[in-house]
Amino acid sequence: VQLQASGGGLVQAGGSLRLSCAASGAIVSINDMAWYRQAPGKQRELVASITRADITNYADSVKGRFTISRDNTKNTVYLQMNSLQPEDTAVYSCNANVRVNILSRRDFWGRGTLVTVSS
Repeated sequence: VQLQASGGGLVQAGGSLRLSCAASGAIVSINDMAWYRQAPGKQRELVASITRADITNYADSVKGRFTISRDNTKNTVYLQMNSLQPEDTAVYSCNANVRVNILSRRDFWGRGTLVTVSS
């Protein structure tokens, strides 16, 4: 199973970006999906998560600005980021809990995508 993230880039403060992460490979189904970020010199933190039933959870720092969504037909999770601030600058990585066969599930990570917000 591979996760391919895209959509990062450079944006001015107040701007928007949309991240996408598509899963491919030997997938029976995908349970929770999530976005994490790691800023320079800081620990990785959970940004947002979404269950297969579309129940979402957000870090306090992004509530009201970021929206996570998913398309189960495409095995893809999205992160719409609005009102971006310099403190949102980080490498954003996607995570998926994947059922790979009838007996087991595993966590997979995508390669991160850099988001840089200039002031």
